[in-house]
Amino acid sequence: MSTRIGFYHLQRSSLEQALPKLLEKVLEAGHRAVVMSGSAERVAFLDAHLWTWDPASWLPHGTPRDGDAELQPIYLTEHDENPNGADVLLLTDGVVSAHVTAFARCLLLFDGNDEAALQAARALWKDWKDRGYDLTYYQQTDRGGWEEKARAVGAGREGG
Repeated sequence: MSTRIGFYHLQRSSLEQALPKLLEKVLEAGHRAVVMSGSAERVAFLDAHLWTWDPASWLPHGTPRDGDAELQPIYLTEHDENPNGADVLLLTDGVVSAHVTAFARCLLLFDGNDEAALQAARALWKDWKDRGYDLTYYQQTDRGGWEEKARAVGAGREGG
């Protein structure tokens, strides 16, 4: 089974607004997730944010600081790792994993209002398409949902 990779082009909301909603869907579907971000400081920020983003919601998660990674349904890290046995990888802050194919699903979230992030996502799309990965590009709608805009179905995969 090949990894399904989704490019999520944020336009109407920030990562901080979109990430919890996507993580809720991941958990509702019975999956476990790793959220990889750019720094330990960013992990600490997202950790605090996920506890407080919606008083009516609860997203069980942990970080390297918490320990017991294998018990966490959602694990936030700045390292390219999968210590909780997740099958879904969420890439934020422009980070890229060398282990994308170890997951059933990968979601790359990028800020469409940041030209550098947009260019990096375009370059990564081309690279991963050339490697034969199955890619789907989702653009955020005016209502904050996601609309599929492009798809590239890979014939095969190179290492990973």
